[in-house]
Amino acid sequence: MKPKYQMSGLLLTALLIVSASAGAAPIDKNADANDVALHGYDPIAYFKAGAPTRGKAGITVAHDGVIYRFASVANRDAFQQDPRRYVPQFGGFCAMGTAMGLKLDVDPQAWRIVDGKLYLNLNKDVQKKWLSDIPGHLSQANAKWPEIQDKDPKSLKN
Repeated sequence: MKPKYQMSGLLLTALLIVSASAGAAPIDKNADANDVALHGYDPIAYFKAGAPTRGKAGITVAHDGVIYRFASVANRDAFQQDPRRYVPQFGGFCAMGTAMGLKLDVDPQAWRIVDGKLYLNLNKDVQKKWLSDIPGHLSQANAKWPEIQDKDPKSLKN
């Protein structure tokens, strides 16, 4: 009998660890309280449709600790073939904010594909600033990201 109880104790411990970590996206990813990235928008649609498109809750993929939603099974399958090609840069945080050393949420409608990579911005006004010097801001963001990637967004000063 004793091994049975020991096994149950181990199982209970494992379940507690899993449940404690559920709902906690990695700090380097921008996701909601349910770990959904891109505010539920389909990352493939930016590339294929050329427009932000809401994903469906029933068509999802978990990747790097966050959940991506897709408008179609075909988009989900394309993502699964090469997720790194489609995930937003800087963990889905605002590209202009990253250039300033901040991790800011995004508006899925404020986006741009540059050199085959998806970049998002806080809003359309911030995007105007980003667009004024994409190469310069991108250089700044690429330099800042390693410094802020593993920091809590709340710990970074505006």
